[in-house]
Amino acid sequence: MDASEVQNCYTFAVNTKANKIEVKLAVEEAYGVSVVNVRTMNYPVKRTSKYTKKGMVTGIKSAYKKAVVQLAEGESIDLYSNI
Repeated sequence: MDASEVQNCYTFAVNTKANKIEVKLAVEEAYGVSVVNVRTMNYPVKRTSKYTKKGMVTGIKSAYKKAVVQLAEGESIDLYSNI
């Protein structure tokens, strides 16, 4: 929330194959704002394993991509309008 209030940045989970241009166009179209900057972060698959009474249990956390979108000065996204 600090990033959205101070720096006018919003974070979205996006498709892992989406590039910065596609993210920018999607946010501009969905929310009707102008995007200044887009930063993306790829998070890899995380594998975990632990020993339990039933033996070794393995788990997996899927890979995902985050996009931090910076809006033009004076614009904002009202994320709570639909609640």
